[in-house]
Amino acid sequence: MWRASTPSHPILPSQRGENRPWRPSFDANSAALGLLLAALCAGLGVNGSARDAPVSPPVYGYRMVESYPHDSNAFTQGLIHVEGHLFEGTGRYGESALRRVDLATGRVEQETRLEPRLFGEGITMWRGRIVQLTWRERLGLIYDAVTFQRQGTFRFEGEGWGITHDGRHWILSDGTARLRFLDPESHRVVRRLRVHEGDRPIRYLNELEYVAGEVWANLWGRDLIVRIAPESGAVTGYIDLSGLYPPAERLGPEAVLNGIAYDAETDRLFVTGKYWPRLYQIEIVPR
Repeated sequence: MWRASTPSHPILPSQRGENRPWRPSFDANSAALGLLLAALCAGLGVNGSARDAPVSPPVYGYRMVESYPHDSNAFTQGLIHVEGHLFEGTGRYGESALRRVDLATGRVEQETRLEPRLFGEGITMWRGRIVQLTWRERLGLIYDAVTFQRQGTFRFEGEGWGITHDGRHWILSDGTARLRFLDPESHRVVRRLRVHEGDRPIRYLNELEYVAGEVWANLWGRDLIVRIAPESGAVTGYIDLSGLYPPAERLGPEAVLNGIAYDAETDRLFVTGKYWPRLYQIEIVPR
């Protein structure tokens, strides 16, 4: 498999009266026009050259390796694959849960439900415990990874969307262009990171996964994963998953891509979405 270098919510932006999330354009005509203009400028002796222009992050495609059953009633908010086990966090008030799922069959093997007042969000594994965020309640939940018994809670500021970790800090998204790094013991924010491509902030960062030294994030409402350098916040690339589960086959506008799980032991990458009937193992390939 190709190796990387070293909300999730029931209302889409357009339904809230907000601008749709920005996504990079992959239009071939636009690219050809840009090259033509650059050539004309060079021929006319205009100051500057292509070497001075900012380089856009690469866009990757995918190859589907395997397709597995997935609960089409699951409003997927978080996905992790650790030590041979697949865990999933689901959302919606009155329906939110933490699950252990059999990868091959999609069968729920173990589950604990959240209180109806809580809207479940992203999950991560931390030292034998599973950490789960809630959306607007500013409450994090901590479970024993084997028994699913709740071992504690913690408070955080703002909304909770996605969570992962880099081995030192918990990394949280809240739908903005900023990631927060939390100390796992005190649960205090120790660092804030602005995610950007050049001068442009990249907003709507959703479910997160730490993959071989990078933070990967679903872009809410888009079939895109953005790769982020955790030191600088710079976008190092995009993964275009268009066509993996065609929009025409989805149950509705809420059935968006959301869920990234990386198995570091076997170098396998899994993705799914809200209300998707399939979970996919994919490889990332150049476009």
